[in-house]
Amino acid sequence: MTVAVIALAAAGCGSSSSSSSGGGSSSSGAYSGKGIGLAYDIGGKGDQSFNDAAYAGYQKAQQEFKIGGRDVEPSDNESNADKVQRLEQLAKAGYNPIIGVGFVYAPAVKEVSAKYPKITFGIIDDDTVQAKNVADLVFHEEQSSYLAGVAAAKATKKNHIGFIGGVDIPLIHKFEAGFVQGAKSVNPNIKIESQYLTQTAQEGGFSSPDKGEAAANGQIDAGADVVYHAAGLSGQGVIKAAAQHKVWAIGVDSDQYRQSALAAYKDWILGSALKNVGGAVYDLSKSVYEGKPLSGTVRGSLANNGVGFADSNPKYQAMKDVVAAVDQAKQDIVSGKVTVNTK
Repeated sequence: MTVAVIALAAAGCGSSSSSSSGGGSSSSGAYSGKGIGLAYDIGGKGDQSFNDAAYAGYQKAQQEFKIGGRDVEPSDNESNADKVQRLEQLAKAGYNPIIGVGFVYAPAVKEVSAKYPKITFGIIDDDTVQAKNVADLVFHEEQSSYLAGVAAAKATKKNHIGFIGGVDIPLIHKFEAGFVQGAKSVNPNIKIESQYLTQTAQEGGFSSPDKGEAAANGQIDAGADVVYHAAGLSGQGVIKAAAQHKVWAIGVDSDQYRQSALAAYKDWILGSALKNVGGAVYDLSKSVYEGKPLSGTVRGSLANNGVGFADSNPKYQAMKDVVAAVDQAKQDIVSGKVTVNTK
């Protein structure tokens, strides 16, 4: 059932790091770049979720292809001009591909990719750039969220569950839509709490564990006994609150049961709605290294293992009715029997 996501390495924080893993060309001599350029989204490396998944793919590609790389952290309250400058620095230094982690990089990727047509750019979670040298790396997040909804509705003892989104934007609405549809496919009368932490990313919706913890405490106090988050770094607070109350949390993007920073809470992580960001970073890097760079929209789904549901927790595996329901839901989506809402 689990997507074959790339395992996360331990990640610390910092503004920028670079590494060299060997030569700059492939066995065929096709690759001549300096390595992979990776620019993180809000929350940065160490979020045990979205950004760290990208870092894992970056590391795997470096090690496998023996090429260098540079990964760069965002700054607080930065402008689009700051992102443009960051991507241009990577381009001028000769990195290829250059990947912006998160939809916030769309304007910067569009601007800088036009200036450097011989470099391949990637952007995760946005499909609007649409240039010959850009791969728009996107996902059917609603599909994995549907599985999370099925799991939550089968696991709850109170018929009362919760969703916490980091920022009130269309991308996160997809997570909520899939979760609600999946839960209601099990129990049309289930009660679902729903909350967004902030209206804009600049307010910290994806980077504030304290906000996530407060929201989860509120939903649990209201009666929810399974809480699903799509909130990046803020989700660490959601998981902490759930564990402290001894109710289920459902993680997102990475298999959060396996993350070292969440080890104290892992027994209460039912599963995670996976998004194979690491695989997308790796696949784009591989395509450039082999001289056949991807471009256009590249979308991960349940059918191609771009999204899925993590089943690492032995307690989840012991809940045979939950496992069976999630497995059936996956089959129904892949077969086309179920179409998942995005709004």
